[in-house]
Amino acid sequence: MTRRIPVTAFAALTTALLLTGCAAGEEPATPPDPTPVETEAAAEPVEETPAPADEETADPTCETIISASTVEALTDLGWTYEQKEFRFGEEIIDGGLECVWGDYTVASDHVQVFGWAPLDADASADAQQKLIGSGWLRADADGHTYITEDPAYAMATDEEGFGMTYEFGDGWVKLADAKQSLILIEWP
Repeated sequence: MTRRIPVTAFAALTTALLLTGCAAGEEPATPPDPTPVETEAAAEPVEETPAPADEETADPTCETIISASTVEALTDLGWTYEQKEFRFGEEIIDGGLECVWGDYTVASDHVQVFGWAPLDADASADAQQKLIGSGWLRADADGHTYITEDPAYAMATDEEGFGMTYEFGDGWVKLADAKQSLILIEWP
């Protein structure tokens, strides 16, 4: 035969043991003073922090037209940039910029060039004609129009033979020291 302690007897025994343990001569610890809690909303207006500017509405900079990882890689090399106006020859394009990244602590022609400018369709067609008229070459690929300097006169070329190259898109133009470097320009 199995003996079972009734639930009420077990509860009574547990309560008695707990009460006896507290009365063993030790004083219970005093609870810490509660921290006052403000129950009413603050009367002062809360100043909201403006949301960060969307890249499409902010102005482009030498650190935003290329990816953050590219900026980090260049700065890790100790490189800085010089910002210039975006140009087609003597013509300056408003709202654009050209960034020449390099180590300006030493004399060197080892640099990276990245540029971007807003450009409407008429200005784009005009710029392309001026460049081609100056001896630059046109290349169409993958739905993009590229105008590149003649490789015979380029200081350096990429694996495809492209030197300094402009890429024309819908409402914009990009510039890089080689066609392959155009993929690093992410604006907008």
